[in-house]
Amino acid sequence: MNNRILPSLALLIAIGIFFAYVNPTWTGSIATARAAIAVDDASLVTARHYVTEQNELAAERDAIDPKDLSALTAFLPDSVNNVGLILDLNTLAARTGFSITAIDVTGNTDKKTSVSSTPSGSPNELVGTVDLALSAQGTFSSLKSFLAGIERSGRLLDVQDMVVRDSETGVYTYQMRIRLYWLR
Repeated sequence: MNNRILPSLALLIAIGIFFAYVNPTWTGSIATARAAIAVDDASLVTARHYVTEQNELAAERDAIDPKDLSALTAFLPDSVNNVGLILDLNTLAARTGFSITAIDVTGNTDKKTSVSSTPSGSPNELVGTVDLALSAQGTFSSLKSFLAGIERSGRLLDVQDMVVRDSETGVYTYQMRIRLYWLR
C-alpha cells in the first residue's frame, strides 16, 4: 500500500503546484511579457525601416547640387521672412520706376491650396501662405516691368487681385494683393 500512496501523493502535489503556481505564472506575467516583447520587436522593425528610409532620403538630398538646393530654398523658403520680401519688392520697384506707397502684411484664410495627406492619413498643412496688400504709383510700362520682375523672381509669388485707378497724367494708382508661399 505504501507503494501506491507515495506516487499518488506526488501526483496530487504536482497537480496542485501546476494549478497553483505554474499555470497562473505561464498565462499571467509570462504571457504579458511575451506580448510586450512582440510589441517591442514590431517597434524595432519599424524603427529599422524608418532609419533605412531616412538614410535613403538623406543620400538623395546629398545628391542634389547645392546650387539647385539653394534655388529651391529661395523658391519655397521654410519661413515667411516678410522683411526680406518687402526689401526685395522695394528694390524691384526702384529698378522698374514703380513707386510703392504702402505695404500691409495680412493673413490668409484660404486653406484649399495647402492641404495634403500624410502617410498616416491625417490632413497636414505643408505650405503656408501670406498675403501682402500693396499700394503703388507708376506708369503702365513701369507696372509691366514690375510684374515681369515678380514673374522672374526666385520666390514663389502670385498676384491675386489688382485695382487700377485712372489718372489724367499717365501715372496711375495701383492696389494689388500678392500672395507668397512658404514651407511649414
